[in-house]
Amino acid sequence: MYTKEMLLKQLAEMDIDPAGTLLVHSSMKAIGQVDGGADTVVDALMEYMKDGLLVLPTHTWAQINENNNVFNVKTEPSCVGLLTNVFRMRPGVKRSLHPTHSVAAFGKDAEAFIQGEENSHSPCARGGCWEKLLLRRAQILFLGCPLTKNTFLHGVEEWNDIPNRLTANPEAFFTIDYDGKIHDTYQRRHHCEPPATEVSQYYGKMEPAFLKGGAIRFGAFGDAKCILGDAVKMAEITSAYLKKDEHLFDDGSPIEV
Repeated sequence: MYTKEMLLKQLAEMDIDPAGTLLVHSSMKAIGQVDGGADTVVDALMEYMKDGLLVLPTHTWAQINENNNVFNVKTEPSCVGLLTNVFRMRPGVKRSLHPTHSVAAFGKDAEAFIQGEENSHSPCARGGCWEKLLLRRAQILFLGCPLTKNTFLHGVEEWNDIPNRLTANPEAFFTIDYDGKIHDTYQRRHHCEPPATEVSQYYGKMEPAFLKGGAIRFGAFGDAKCILGDAVKMAEITSAYLKKDEHLFDDGSPIEV
């Protein structure tokens, strides 16, 4: 049984910068038994990052679509795990207004970090939260999750103008903000035409290159195996590979390192 103090110690052992910016992809199941459950895990993350900025994805792409195109920032559940739903409801946490790829943020600059997402026209647009991770030189923690959950790499592909990654035609979405105001936006969604498939399933192929380039290292949180990534290095390494081969993630063929 893990306690909050034990979890805080593990975060420190991973050398996570408590005054920096940390994005966390998470699997509560992978962590194991925790005294106090998911609330204790969120307590530990928020306490550790109290002097920095803590960000968790609160995506809704699984249920927000052309037939269900209204996103209410206060009530719409996240489709990416228990911890994200506990975190988004905490006092002081701010959730962005992106209809399908929202994030929730707590701490330093949280309000500024999430601003403007209702004006994005793709999941990881330039100027949005995912590029802000790059600009803030964030760390990305895969807490019991593989690199296939690396939404940031969707952004790297977008910023490198990789073809066949977004729908050709935008769809209409509506976001209801915290004050009840309705914002309308048009979104091009993640999409691949054959022969490519869901490209994120192949993001794990970058692990050897990330290791060689010092972009990731390993750690533990509870029972969960963790990968701690450097956003700048991951973007630089991935961009270099994409410049050589824009079809890098079209399939699972291994990369040369």
